[in-house]
Amino acid sequence: MPPRWGWGASTMCGLVGYAGFMGHAPQGTEDTSLKEMTETLACRGPDATAVWAEGAVGLGHTRLAVVDLVGGRQPMLLARDRRTVLAVTFTGEIYNHARLRSELTALGHRFTTRSDSEVVLHAIDAWGEGAPARLEGMFAYAAWEPDSRRLTLVRDRFGVKPLCYARLGEAVVFGSEPKAVLAHPAVNARLDLDGLRELLLSAHPMIKTPGRSAFAGLNEVAPGTVVTVTPEGVRTRRYWSLTPAEHRDDLPATVARVRQLLQESVTAQLAADVPVSVLLSGGLDSSVIAALARPSAKPLHTLSVDLGNRASDKDSMGRDPDGPYAELMVRHLGSSHRRVALEAGALADPGARALVGRLRDGLTLGDFDTSLLQLYRAVRTDFPVTLAGDGADELFGGYRWFTPQAAAAESFPWEGVLHRADLTRLLDPALAAALDLPAHRAALHRAACAEIEHLPGAAPEEAALRCDSYLNLTRFLPCLLDRADRLSMGVGLEVRVPFLDHRLVEYVFNTPWNMKTFDGREKSLLRAAVTDLLPEPVLNRRKSPYPMVRDPAYRAALTAQVHRLLAEDGPATDLLDVAAVRSLLLEPTDADRFPREGLELVLDLDQWLRTHRPALQL
Repeated sequence: MPPRWGWGASTMCGLVGYAGFMGHAPQGTEDTSLKEMTETLACRGPDATAVWAEGAVGLGHTRLAVVDLVGGRQPMLLARDRRTVLAVTFTGEIYNHARLRSELTALGHRFTTRSDSEVVLHAIDAWGEGAPARLEGMFAYAAWEPDSRRLTLVRDRFGVKPLCYARLGEAVVFGSEPKAVLAHPAVNARLDLDGLRELLLSAHPMIKTPGRSAFAGLNEVAPGTVVTVTPEGVRTRRYWSLTPAEHRDDLPATVARVRQLLQESVTAQLAADVPVSVLLSGGLDSSVIAALARPSAKPLHTLSVDLGNRASDKDSMGRDPDGPYAELMVRHLGSSHRRVALEAGALADPGARALVGRLRDGLTLGDFDTSLLQLYRAVRTDFPVTLAGDGADELFGGYRWFTPQAAAAESFPWEGVLHRADLTRLLDPALAAALDLPAHRAALHRAACAEIEHLPGAAPEEAALRCDSYLNLTRFLPCLLDRADRLSMGVGLEVRVPFLDHRLVEYVFNTPWNMKTFDGREKSLLRAAVTDLLPEPVLNRRKSPYPMVRDPAYRAALTAQVHRLLAEDGPATDLLDVAAVRSLLLEPTDADRFPREGLELVLDLDQWLRTHRPALQL
């Protein structure tokens, strides 16, 4: 049967909802609760907002229209005999929706829209909990089945799209972001020691624990996971994970297969009924995406960020200016290009930091975040959709910590390279002792390493580097994906990530390390797959991370803001060692990176506490 409402489209959006399993909604729920929860995610879906409620269940949706612009809204219902049998609210993009529609049509399902949302609805109806494994893309959804009183929460394989939930006795409240769940009157913001550990480690040194959030009692649906809630309780099941498989292809066949999978992924992700662009830094990863997009994207639109003369040049982290390489790629591709100019003063503005903090519901990465938000805002003026190179370094081994020595260490490999130090020396000593972050990080590392399986007889070095890759894809990359999602959706922009096509990831993950670095350089396999597409300087360029501002005015602005925070006795001072913070202000600007990151931590923590006003249970 067709859905009762002709709603549903290929969209990037926000989803919210609640479900009571004893016949009544969560305590405190009123008619306005669902609308208020939905409104918190208006930026994720500026094109439409809708809610649906029936008895003890309510679903909400905000829409960014990308495909089937006229015919698409959610939540979407499936009815039989004039009775709702399935209700779904969905966010994301399903790149194989046309093929799935054909399969479902052959099974007798009827469609009234061109949208992937309707495909998801019928896929759930046809295949139940087997549906997520058939979906290719980035997505999250909530499905309610009235007959069985079953709520199903699902998140894509890499967690590109967020979804979190809170248990309230016999009820559940859920949403794309914590702020949506916390908007329900029965959910209170609380910060305990585990939450503070997660809050700090997700930024310093960028370790994400699957399924956890910074708020006590508020869980995330882990990537590749189905959470099923019924009157009998909660059940969690992984439908996908990185598993070992024997690699049978020789090097030429491997290079050809990587090229094929990359091309298929980029081509599929260009599909939209709105203008699409590509972020082009001039680095290898973004240049690959742009080059593969050129045959299908006519014209090809590219954008890059320009931090001017004060952007980072070659330094201890190996950064190299992006501008000349981006310009070379623009000439090579003949793309219609825009450089987005940013200024240090704007990046240090307290209002900009506050906005980033609100969007992220967590600590920020300083000017890395404020500059990225401004870039996304500029992209959104002309393009609702853009493609980015996220995931390539984690997959192909592009970071400097992909070495046998780092992989063999009993810590997360990037800890010793990023130098995002344990900033708990700025916290109250008693609180720092209670947190015991070194022991906590070690426990997280052991647990993560225990998850990965190895093929029988795997050489120790190969096993260690495979573990390194696994940790990057499951603990480091999620921090970057959260950042990209919150900041892009904060301006209503959809960012697609072709390198995270799960078929490509499965294939490359199981490729032996000696093939990934067959010529002695990082990302050898990726370079070999695209040799004919890129100019030599870009093809052989070493990894250069997203640029940071090196203008002394930025550090000066941070210092002034921290002085003001201490003078006003902001909420963070209750958790800080004020004497340590004051000594930080006296450290020379060129001493190392710690003063700057320390200042940002103090400001971020204060902003987070002001925004969420959590009950402290420390």
